[in-house]
Amino acid sequence: MEANLNNVETFTLSSILQANARHYGDRVAWNFEGHTLTHAEYHARARRLASAWAARGLLPHERVAVMSRNRLEICEVYAAGEVGGYITATVSFRFAAPEVEYIVRDSAPKILVFEEEFTSMIDGLRPALTSVEHFVCIGTAPEWAESYDDVMESGNAAVSYQPRASDVCYIIYTSGTTGRPKGVMLTHGTKVSVANTNNTLMAAGPEDRMLLMMPMFHVGAKDVSLGQSWRAGTVFLHRDFNPERILQTIQDEKITITHMAPTMIQMLLDHPKIEAFDLSSLRMILYSAAAMPVALLRRGLALLGPVFLQMYGQTEGSGTVLPIEAHRPDGDERDLRRLQSIGIPFPGVEIRTVDEAGVDCPVGAPGEILLRGPIMMRGYWNNSSATIEALRDGWLHTGDVGKFDEDGYLYLVDRKKDMISSGGENIYSREVEEALYQHSAVANAAVIGVPHEKWGEAVRAVIELREGASVTEAELIAHCRTLIAGYKCPKSIVFVADLPKLASGKINKVEIRKEHGLA
Repeated sequence: MEANLNNVETFTLSSILQANARHYGDRVAWNFEGHTLTHAEYHARARRLASAWAARGLLPHERVAVMSRNRLEICEVYAAGEVGGYITATVSFRFAAPEVEYIVRDSAPKILVFEEEFTSMIDGLRPALTSVEHFVCIGTAPEWAESYDDVMESGNAAVSYQPRASDVCYIIYTSGTTGRPKGVMLTHGTKVSVANTNNTLMAAGPEDRMLLMMPMFHVGAKDVSLGQSWRAGTVFLHRDFNPERILQTIQDEKITITHMAPTMIQMLLDHPKIEAFDLSSLRMILYSAAAMPVALLRRGLALLGPVFLQMYGQTEGSGTVLPIEAHRPDGDERDLRRLQSIGIPFPGVEIRTVDEAGVDCPVGAPGEILLRGPIMMRGYWNNSSATIEALRDGWLHTGDVGKFDEDGYLYLVDRKKDMISSGGENIYSREVEEALYQHSAVANAAVIGVPHEKWGEAVRAVIELREGASVTEAELIAHCRTLIAGYKCPKSIVFVADLPKLASGKINKVEIRKEHGLA
């Protein structure tokens, strides 16, 4: 018996863990740097941790926040929430202290789990994190926190709550166009649908061996792992991205499926020793997070064969897939054009493109991409106005612009308004601008993305200084690094006398892009 039971509508993530433990208990679920957990061990440790949370006063539907790089413990925190009915709120380990403070205060967890390397940051924030009753440290714990291992040992695996499909299981934070991160509420039912869909698209079974190195606080990595666990496959988890180590793991562990951002794929293909490795076991590379340059895609197909599958979506909802069979670099004009596409709708997902009046766009005409289906968010945590704006009449308004061709393939024309996609990370210009505005020398700021050979796009700031003020490029970048994650900071800064503005007084980014050759 496999985990994909017929009645998906009432299935929960806890059901997947329980079914895998019962029917594939001896198979390895996770392998992290040689440390393994079988499906039975993973389920047992999830229950043990969930009972430890309950003993510390956590009630179903309350939050546990986690800030950690990839390792087994972050997977266990997710799983404990899945079996115990708790909500896991993720905190990017790349965030600066003000960003971490905002997310923890917004999600209001009773328990905060953090990795040892972040002890100093969390210690400095403790007075502001008033909801947190228990700090739990993965590694050597300071005196004001409990050791993760001790907490795990204290559990007894007694879990009384039975999660429902309608229960929220995760709050995944993603930046909004206002610059503040927004917490996306995702339910058991939504994530079961994602697991089922992803498993179908991957055609993954118990014998498959998946390699993941994308950060597990991202919805992409978590969703792909759910697809693998749907039929009790094994996930090899790397702490970070290291091209040679990835190639070695694919060869040694006979990896069949992996998931990367296009930037990672480029670094892998550029590795000078790639042809020395036996990669014949690899049957699928899922790519997402950014558009893949066609030239890069053709390079990959030439070297690795027909193994590429693209997924398009966002934290709020998944949308399309460009399947392996649509990647035809030597086909006719239509096949070549499809290499630029983001694919066709997921099974059970409806997609429209609409104009500003909400009218469906004809074939070839660009419009906002709207999604509807079982793999959409419940809404934004503590942000009803943003929820109302995003979810209208049952449709998720993505803010992305796309167009359909005559065969129903969708093409991404533009990213979300003012969003920059760099190295697989989404960077919102308003957030960077807000950081720049906190410098006393800055009068006006506009942040745009400019093409970058390795990262896809790089952040550029165009700055109008206050009269009589002065500041250097290096000083402004250093200022930003104290407020936001390093990858969000400008890589270049251009100083101008006056930024172009619209009649309304708003900064005219269209004109700025033209001035920088991006029109």
